[in-house]
Amino acid sequence: MDLSTTLLGLKPNPNIPDFGPGDTVRVHAKVVEGDRERIQVFEGVVIKKHKSGSSSNFTVRRIAHEVGVERSFPLHSPRLEKVEVVRKGKVRRAKLYYLRGRTGRAARIKEAARQ
Repeated sequence: MDLSTTLLGLKPNPNIPDFGPGDTVRVHAKVVEGDRERIQVFEGVVIKKHKSGSSSNFTVRRIAHEVGVERSFPLHSPRLEKVEVVRKGKVRRAKLYYLRGRTGRAARIKEAARQ
């Protein structure tokens, strides 16, 4: 935790496990539609994780109907219900922007060895 996180009184969400770029995650986010609220699930590969205290966020990418869809989530948002790690990916870089130009088998990421 850095200084800005402790000053603002932000506590880590216990429903968000430790994950990194290359991991396939299932994000359960609260969505407000008019006066109703529901949980929307977004599953995809984490292509970046930005760590900077209260403004930390991560971006998840998935292919929907042959079109790449990316969505960013604030890490300390109360709208995040939970994050499930579906599989750990083995990658050698922090930002996986090269996946934007790839589809199908070329966009696959190897699974990390279990520990």
